[in-house]
Amino acid sequence: MSESPTAAAAATSSAPRRRPRRRTVLTIAAVLVIALIASVVWAFIAKAVGDRISIGLIAEPQNLDIRSTPGTPLDQILIDNVYQGLIGLDVGSIDAYRPVLATALPEVSADGREYAFELRNGVRFASGAELSVADVTESLETTLNDGTLGAENWAEVTGEGRNVTITLDQPDNTLLWTLAGREGLIFESGDHTDLTQDTNGTGPYRFHDWVRGEHLTLTRVDDYWGAEPEIRRATFRFLVDGRDAVAALRDGDVDVHTALLPSLRPEFEEDSTFRMVRAEGSDVFTLAFNSDRPPLDDPRVREALSRAIDPDAIIASQNGDGKPLGGPIPEPEPGYEDLTSVNAYDPTAARSLLAEAGQTNLSLTLTAPEFYDSAPLDLITTQLADVGVSVRVKRIPFSAWLDEVYTNRDFQLSYVDHADARDIQRYADPTSYLGYDSSRVQDLYADAIAAEDGAETERLLAEAAQRVAEDAPAKWLYNYTPTNVVASHVTGFPECNTNSRIPLEGISVGR
Repeated sequence: MSESPTAAAAATSSAPRRRPRRRTVLTIAAVLVIALIASVVWAFIAKAVGDRISIGLIAEPQNLDIRSTPGTPLDQILIDNVYQGLIGLDVGSIDAYRPVLATALPEVSADGREYAFELRNGVRFASGAELSVADVTESLETTLNDGTLGAENWAEVTGEGRNVTITLDQPDNTLLWTLAGREGLIFESGDHTDLTQDTNGTGPYRFHDWVRGEHLTLTRVDDYWGAEPEIRRATFRFLVDGRDAVAALRDGDVDVHTALLPSLRPEFEEDSTFRMVRAEGSDVFTLAFNSDRPPLDDPRVREALSRAIDPDAIIASQNGDGKPLGGPIPEPEPGYEDLTSVNAYDPTAARSLLAEAGQTNLSLTLTAPEFYDSAPLDLITTQLADVGVSVRVKRIPFSAWLDEVYTNRDFQLSYVDHADARDIQRYADPTSYLGYDSSRVQDLYADAIAAEDGAETERLLAEAAQRVAEDAPAKWLYNYTPTNVVASHVTGFPECNTNSRIPLEGISVGR
């Protein structure tokens, strides 16, 4: 029986209708495959982007030799990231210790002279060499006996098996602090790396490249012995000019900028894409007087300069980034007492002291690193002019400041952030750049670090700080709590002590 024309037409028209269904299925499958591929590619791209971070710093190192080159930029970049010690500081802490290359914090003898450590197994340097007892003993004997522990103390560092023992001639309750800093870093024995140009540490990162004046990059060590950090590549950009830092943040060239100029805080106060965090720490902005050079070797002149300065006005210029401080020990540290009344602001007394010292027409040069906020320098100049002291401000690169002021002591006044904690030791060291030499302070400090009782240590340090404040080798302007600007896609960035070290451990970057 033949089909009707209508049925035939229906049959004819129905046959090709099945093909679009196949095409639809194939199209859907293709879309799903493409979507899957795209998601994989996007995830790869996101991970590649998310494991990199760019951090702005205001100062650049002179070279990479953290063993012998001064300057906190080296500490910020290299400690914890490239180089490690037997112990370190907890991330975001000023004085909480943790074991790093050692399996635990040391066992300390009853007399406070012997510290016993056990080394971790499986630790390797970036060179591939395994950490040995010889690496530890050689590193620590080199650094601990170069004057770090004082002229009257000596450290004997011995090792057997995986055990290392440090034996001191005299007790020193600051040894753990020393070992957690650059003096405690461990280097490979017999290594021929030029450490001014390259690195070889046990940390999770190694040096990658350095374009001077622009940036320095670290990359993750693939076979790191410890827990692998999320950040694979960290670039530290050197942004001396505050406006350049703001532009870099806005343009996404940096994810974090440390120590934003206080005058630029309003730039980010209403911007939800960033958060501003004041990093607590021991930083002290210091107006240092060269006590070894006339006329500043006269204590009357130093006291006069101290009394001519109004720290409250300077702190007010910092948009909340400073706390009052009248001596060399800031509040977070042992021995702190409020010494703001010592040599307090009194222009009339300052003029009388200068007249008594025969310095009524005094002219001085103030040397400062070029990247600091100008407001405090302007106020210092104005306040000293009010008592008859003419000041010329000389702003120079940080590397030049390290050479002229810190190393060669070729200065009269210096304005700088003392970013190192336990800075009281600087005033007990007659060889420091300050030129301050007080046998009484040196004796008090020596007794303080040898004391077995914590309360006695605090008492002796406070007495030493009082004496230093009265002698006025410097004017302690304020305890600096720098503002770090952190993009909202960054988590885990440390919120304490970042002017001294920036451990990359625990930082995550999302996009």
